Amino acid sequence: MQRMGMVIGIAADKIAEYKALHAAVWPQVLAKLQQANVRNYSIFLREPENLLFGYWEYHGTDFAADMKLVAADAETQRWWTFCGPCQLPLASRADGEHWAMMESVFHMD
Repeated sequence: MQRMGMVIGIAADKIAEYKALHAAVWPQVLAKLQQANVRNYSIFLREPENLLFGYWEYHGTDFAADMKLVAADAETQRWWTFCGPCQLPLASRADGEHWAMMESVFHMD
């Protein structure tokens, strides 16, 4: 299992909309993430900086293939049309990233 953290900005005027979307995430989107071996997924908001921090545990063996499975899902793509306009990707993110992946530096069980 891999613990993974990621960060992205959020537009201040879209915070309420983003919260409403995530109060009722579409079941097929959640099912696709489960199918892609994602577990224990959480998103946190930091204001006033307007940053979203995402955390999940990946239980698969081929992260790239599993993320392609998610990205190919029509309902997930439709979900992203609602969430995407709320998000402000960081300028420092790596090529091909929307959310910027973070390095794990500490964990306590």
